[in-house]
Amino acid sequence: MPSTPHISRRDALKLGALGSAALLLPFERRARAELGPTGTRIAASRLPKPYTLPFQQPPVLQPVYRDATTDYYRLWQRQESVQIIPGYLTPIYGYNGMTPGPTIVAERGRQTVVQQINALPDSNVKFGKYKPWTSTHLHGSASLPEYDGYASDVTQPGQWKNYRYPNIQDARTLWYHDHGVHHTAENAYMGLAAMYILHDQSERSLTIPRGSYDVPLILKDAMFDTTGALLYDDHSESGLYGDVNLVNGVPWPVMRVERRKYRFRVLNACISRSFRLRLSTGEPITVIGTDGGLMPAPQDVANFRCGMAERYEIVIDFSKYAIGQRVLLQNVSPPNNIDDTHSGKVMAFDVVSEPSTLEGNSVPAVLNTNQEVMALTAAQSVRRRELVFERDQPDLTKPEQWTINGTTWEDVVDSDYKFCLAKPAKDSVEVWRLTNKSNGWFHPVHIHLVDFRVLSRNGKQPFAWEKGPKDVVYVGENESVDVVMRFTNQVGRYMIHCHNLVHEDHDMMGQFEVGSGGHDPIYADPARDIPAPSFDSPPAPEPTATATPDASATPDATSTPAGA
Repeated sequence: MPSTPHISRRDALKLGALGSAALLLPFERRARAELGPTGTRIAASRLPKPYTLPFQQPPVLQPVYRDATTDYYRLWQRQESVQIIPGYLTPIYGYNGMTPGPTIVAERGRQTVVQQINALPDSNVKFGKYKPWTSTHLHGSASLPEYDGYASDVTQPGQWKNYRYPNIQDARTLWYHDHGVHHTAENAYMGLAAMYILHDQSERSLTIPRGSYDVPLILKDAMFDTTGALLYDDHSESGLYGDVNLVNGVPWPVMRVERRKYRFRVLNACISRSFRLRLSTGEPITVIGTDGGLMPAPQDVANFRCGMAERYEIVIDFSKYAIGQRVLLQNVSPPNNIDDTHSGKVMAFDVVSEPSTLEGNSVPAVLNTNQEVMALTAAQSVRRRELVFERDQPDLTKPEQWTINGTTWEDVVDSDYKFCLAKPAKDSVEVWRLTNKSNGWFHPVHIHLVDFRVLSRNGKQPFAWEKGPKDVVYVGENESVDVVMRFTNQVGRYMIHCHNLVHEDHDMMGQFEVGSGGHDPIYADPARDIPAPSFDSPPAPEPTATATPDASATPDATSTPAGA
């Protein structure tokens, strides 16, 4: 039987899975609810001492083919064993077998095609014996629905899919990570996350640090058992908090720096942990960019908060320090985290020399003249909506769930993926109030497709570091945050969810639909079975999207797909 591109209640009934389609999602939750600590934690004495391991950067991925308009890449999602804790091998899921995966560097105006091949094992035995299907989301990209990493548009082990990215937005720091329905947390925790950097001519014309002084910092926390394998404990579906902070996959590293300015692209790739970052010297940090790219003007802050999936571009000026001085990047942990002995430590910078060059060593007073997002006002809004995030029990026959307006992704599945929390018109402006009624938790809320401006937080001005275009906003305990956005670039159905990936998987995720007649996110270009065609010759034209699927049809796994 040909493999299907996703699993829904309808498909389960058609295929006879579990005997009844109505059992599928509750069965998954029962299996996942049994997950607790999956082993004995490694002794603290076996962990490396903070600030002893050298800083590393992920490699930059090279295209396998280029034509006049597009760069083509290939990534294998593989299980490998890598050294994270010295002296131990840790099984991970990695893009090309590494975590974080390789960085993709793109240029505005040139399209990118990334072929994602799921070569993972058929079952993740350690974390509940689930099948590691995947769906790759380029977080921050205005992609078509079928290339956005829609949670239920999954690629099974033994399948592949080409993701097409238009690269039509301003320069920004994006990242790609797994978004497979109900297993995003495990897959991302196992390692399926990496950075994607988009440049443009406006950004390149600035005198900000570039080249070797433009450095990714991918933050993540983890915990390990006595064999060096990852431990998974989601604290009754509330969150996963490790006792080891990793930067680019290295525990508490130390970086050698020159006496000059550096630009750091900070990405919080944790499953559930937030950070409040500061320098040990008390010197200010200059924030120059947010999720959607450069801010209108730089902001000097004593510290800044970074929720899961948020990206902040910051400049640190090491010319203030003497050669031989050590500067620490510290975490003043925000509320609602579970902390350990070294949770306040992130990494160290050792100032080792005078600068090799002073090119790109300033921060202009004006960074971004494109005010498309930051000029939006509440007065332009044609509609206001409120989305309430809380732990609720909408169905008394089921346990409590993470909900948005009392609904979950299960309601989307039950509706055959039609139920939407909102249906804004194409190019319309709306204000959404994001309200957290979950006592004891914060929710970093991610709205796919669009960039937004943070208008207010509990009626007050947003923080200085939020004064740039955003696609994730930290909504703290008992907070309401107003955001304004224009629904531009694409039409179709896109997700909104909490980026505490444990909350997302259990089932704090919904969707909205921009305009009408958009491509179907599941059927327009589904995954196909391996072998994947190569990019050794010019690929065929992009496939024609299917807006209304034929429920009886399954993809022809033996054919060569259009667009390969």
